[in-house]
Amino acid sequence: MSISTPGGPERRPTVVSTGKKPAAGRPAAADKPAGGKAGAGKGTPPRTGGKGRKPVTPVKVSQGRAWGPIALFVAVGVLAVGIIGVGAWAVYQGSQPWQKRADAINGIVDFRKKDKDLVKGGNHQAGSIKYDVLPPVGGPHNQAWQNCMGDVYDAPIANEHAVHSLEHGTVWITYRPDLPADQVAKLKAKVEGKEKLMLSPFEGLDKPISLQAWGFQLKVDNADDGRIDEFIKTLRVNASVEGPTALCDQGVTATGTTPRDNLGNNMPEQPTQ
Repeated sequence: MSISTPGGPERRPTVVSTGKKPAAGRPAAADKPAGGKAGAGKGTPPRTGGKGRKPVTPVKVSQGRAWGPIALFVAVGVLAVGIIGVGAWAVYQGSQPWQKRADAINGIVDFRKKDKDLVKGGNHQAGSIKYDVLPPVGGPHNQAWQNCMGDVYDAPIANEHAVHSLEHGTVWITYRPDLPADQVAKLKAKVEGKEKLMLSPFEGLDKPISLQAWGFQLKVDNADDGRIDEFIKTLRVNASVEGPTALCDQGVTATGTTPRDNLGNNMPEQPTQ
């Protein structure tokens, strides 16, 4: 077939098919540059991977969150909040009247509410005195007090002298004579050398340890009970009937359950309330 053109007939080129398809990624024979193999020409860069292939982008591996430092930070924060909370509570508790703090001690018996006549103030009385509450927490007593400058007595002392010491603001700790030595040592460490504290064994206790202040009593099973320290902290001096200046020295230092009535002139008498 011919196409008529102004310049004369032009023949369409004849295309001979070989029946083969070009290989994938390789140009057909008609597309090859003249002069030989593809890429052989000067200045032609070598092929790097076939037609249409893109460079491989490196994959970034995510390592996740660093949970260790985060957990540590949270733990420290919780601990700090706890410490602040405990401190605030301690300040609040310390600001409360000592009577309220005493009432908050679990197991304490407040005889100032239970029996007001018992603890309204003690008259001086010679000789032996019968007490309904044992160890006694108040009532009439001998004119001489037991020395309470952190004294540790290894034998029972007279109730009549001990009650006078309570009137002066002393905390008197008593224990069963068969209390194990290591328990006694712990009580001794709480008392020894500390004014307005004294320690002695006491026969017939229904609990291993009993603490007394004027009008208050607490009984516990062992010397590790934290309420012992709380009782001392709250009631020592505070429970005094005669005020913080009432004496604890110049008292009776002897043991024995019989009160001493003739102690000489070196025993100054405190005013009766």
